[in-house]
Amino acid sequence: MRRNKIATPKLPALGKIPPEFFNKVIYPKLGAKDNSVLVKPQHGVDFGVIALGKDVAVLSTDPFYIARELGIEKAAWFAVHIIASDVAVSGIRPRFLSIDLNLPPEITEQELMRLWSVVHSECRKLGINVVTGHTARYAGCNYPMVGGATMIGVGRREKLIIPHAQPGDLIVISKGPAIETTGLMAAYFPQFLKNRYSSSFVKKAQDVYFQMSTVKDAQITASIGGVQAMHDATECGILGGLYEMAIHCRVGMRIHLDKIVVQEAVRKTCACFDIDLFSAISEGTLLAIVKKQRAHAVVKALKAHAIPSSIAGEIVPQKEGIYVHKGKSKKRLVHPRIDPFWQKFEEYLKKTNAR
Repeated sequence: MRRNKIATPKLPALGKIPPEFFNKVIYPKLGAKDNSVLVKPQHGVDFGVIALGKDVAVLSTDPFYIARELGIEKAAWFAVHIIASDVAVSGIRPRFLSIDLNLPPEITEQELMRLWSVVHSECRKLGINVVTGHTARYAGCNYPMVGGATMIGVGRREKLIIPHAQPGDLIVISKGPAIETTGLMAAYFPQFLKNRYSSSFVKKAQDVYFQMSTVKDAQITASIGGVQAMHDATECGILGGLYEMAIHCRVGMRIHLDKIVVQEAVRKTCACFDIDLFSAISEGTLLAIVKKQRAHAVVKALKAHAIPSSIAGEIVPQKEGIYVHKGKSKKRLVHPRIDPFWQKFEEYLKKTNAR
């Protein structure tokens, strides 16, 4: 009898590989088993965890992303914070950095000195020590992916937040949607915003760039207690991130879009480029599932540090599904799968180059 082969899911042209591909190709093949691994690779979790007696080591790896068009200093700031954020959402402070710089041949000595100066200063501010790495220029390497890095946090096991949830927990969202989308579109394509709004608005939108970190948000939230799970809303934004959390935690959700904080600069930027707010990439937006009795304290603590946030949903039993509410409408949430940012970024890059 012939067995029907299950086709390997196709890869997208750009962006993260879809969950179906990971489930079939990547996750079943993770090398040797080791009982000290407490958290292995999985959807909806930004980090892995290794047991070290009474302590744990939390690790996360990402490309070292240097978008030269942003300016070396701004690009290096972002590269450090995006990696540190993925460890911070574990409740354990990022502490060590391993970095591999596979640099393009055209990078100059001065540019590398400026880049590394920012890496050093941001790591000092965050209490991170660079412990090992590799640095070289190679043919075939190009911006913005100029290597990769692994961030490591070490802390007491009782401080670790392994994502889980139960009905009655509440969803807290910091900063609102499309933070990274706004920061990058305003930095790359300011003329389009200026033409529609004003020069002063461009400055406001560009200032959103330095909100693209969840390190502070996560540390404040974890300090309050009662935190069940935290996740950084990167590709596919708030809706993609919440969907991943719900699937991982095996719960349902009621998500209320009207209750999510939306910054004016974000709303107008996304309107200018016709990008959906809630499914667009949003590094810097913290998604947290918090016990009901502690959720308001988290919002208050974030507000005290000038970080806007709100309670924007609740956890329900898995059988009740994942639904998005807006006004009187209610719709079952399906994972966005393709982040609208990438298509619009490519579209406006072509428009800019054609000028």
